[in-house]
Amino acid sequence: MATANIRRHGQDDSSATSPTMTENTPLLRSESSSETARDSSPASKRQPDPAPDQPLGWKRMTCIVVSLWALIFLQASNMSGISTTQSTIAADLDAYESAMWFTSSYMISMSSVAPLAGRLAMVFTSPTMMLLASACFALGALVTALAPSFAVFILGRVMQGIGSGGIMTLCMILVIQLTSKKRRGLWIGLANSGFTIGVSAGAVVFGALLPVLGWRLLFGAQAPLSAIAGLCVSLSIPRFTMQDSIKNKTTLQKLAGLDYAGASTLSITIVLFLYGLSNTTIQPLPILLSLLTLTLFLHIESLASDPVIPLPLLSSRGVLLSCLSQLGFMAARWTVLFYAPIFTLAVRGLSPAIAGSVLIPTNAGFGLGGLLVGALHIRRAGSFWLPALLSLALFAASLLALAFVSTAASDPRAYVALLFANGLCTGAALNYTLAHLLHVSSPDAHLIVTGLLSTFRGFAGSFGTAIGGGVFARTLRGALVEGFGRLDGDDGNKQGNKAREKLIRVLIGSPAAVWKDGVLSAAERDVAVSGYERALEVLYKSTAVVCVLVLVIQAGSGWVAPEGVEEEVDEEFEEVIAEQDRAMEA
Repeated sequence: MATANIRRHGQDDSSATSPTMTENTPLLRSESSSETARDSSPASKRQPDPAPDQPLGWKRMTCIVVSLWALIFLQASNMSGISTTQSTIAADLDAYESAMWFTSSYMISMSSVAPLAGRLAMVFTSPTMMLLASACFALGALVTALAPSFAVFILGRVMQGIGSGGIMTLCMILVIQLTSKKRRGLWIGLANSGFTIGVSAGAVVFGALLPVLGWRLLFGAQAPLSAIAGLCVSLSIPRFTMQDSIKNKTTLQKLAGLDYAGASTLSITIVLFLYGLSNTTIQPLPILLSLLTLTLFLHIESLASDPVIPLPLLSSRGVLLSCLSQLGFMAARWTVLFYAPIFTLAVRGLSPAIAGSVLIPTNAGFGLGGLLVGALHIRRAGSFWLPALLSLALFAASLLALAFVSTAASDPRAYVALLFANGLCTGAALNYTLAHLLHVSSPDAHLIVTGLLSTFRGFAGSFGTAIGGGVFARTLRGALVEGFGRLDGDDGNKQGNKAREKLIRVLIGSPAAVWKDGVLSAAERDVAVSGYERALEVLYKSTAVVCVLVLVIQAGSGWVAPEGVEEEVDEEFEEVIAEQDRAMEA
């Protein structure tokens, strides 16, 4: 029979490596889940997924969901909210030229800590890790709100980014731990919807409340909210049985076993590389230094007993190519999230509140795409190779279309429709690629792989805002210099014209200045708007080209599960097969 090797839910499993489902089974796992169907044959021995040591009732479940959503919302809103408050903050701190670091510092620190957070989650309990991550985020929000200078403000953003990286990674790990494979796609979609609501609402809320509360109170209010949410989720998460290799170790022994050298060199590599590409001019020295630190990191990881990023795991073609494709894919997505509000500010001349609301359609599409795919299609563990490629191809097409409609003369309805389509494809692709990654990786490495994927997605945010910001700023500067040069009657802006140079710096760091009364004349405003249109066109065309490469990389991930791991079939499909077998026998 086709289903002879599939255990039905409720059967006893005598294998010592497979936990028995009891009254302590979390309620997020479906009763029809085949999560406990573990193959005990020598060819497919695996480590069991961590099992909770406490029952998970509806009250505990509700508290976990609400608290995690609050933390996801706060960390996501800080990514988009800065786009509508950037102009005011840059003016208060006199940091027009460095305004891009308001976002880049947050994203780079978030990316740098994500791999360490995933590793710590394998050593310490999830409640402890979530409490530490939320506390770091709260402290960073407080430092940012009280910052008297640009340097202190960036310090606060870095601290927030560190906490955000831990929150992001732990949320995805908890989804894997607390849900069945049949319901995993739906819960991943729900988690992503919380993220997308935070991104879309963050720009709207920050933009609307900025004139009323000021940017300092906007950041300061996040400190108590994140601290309370982190405490609630920490107290609600059930404790999981730890692996035998670490559960008997003391805290000092666990800390001593961490790969600090690998984590440090990885963080330094990311910072140097992105710093070299994120400025208005490319700086070769930091990029070359990042290659040296990358070589050092790879050497350290090859010798480490417990590496930050397991190199043998990355030697798997499916894992490596899936992670690389996510890097390019999400970097392209972040150009939309960050520069759509800037388009409405600088080109359309709308208020910060309305500029932030432009993210609502794209993030509505994002949430809808993830939920539809998770609820209707990803209802089994298996290959999703072709759906992942189709969603990525449609995503690339929407980016190319955005390059032609990001102009003052374009139809606003077409722009909004393309933003929605871009979000829809993003939500679908995120679910498909994660489900496919779990298929092409070994089940006993799913927690590590999930953290690794979160790491690369976090890197993507940094790459999208830093590198994309560098491309945008360089193109914008060139367009402004050329435009003002023609306006002034010379072949280019003269370096001695300090007033014109200052104006260009202000326009690059403050999109709202384009339509601010008394800043520009009508002719100068035309030059500024044209410069922003040119910069957006180059940015979106560049990201569309990157997505073609992403499509090729994702296609190379393959569709075959690791050798020795049997395919798992959900019970509904099993019943269909059984009915067909009975019909044939009759």
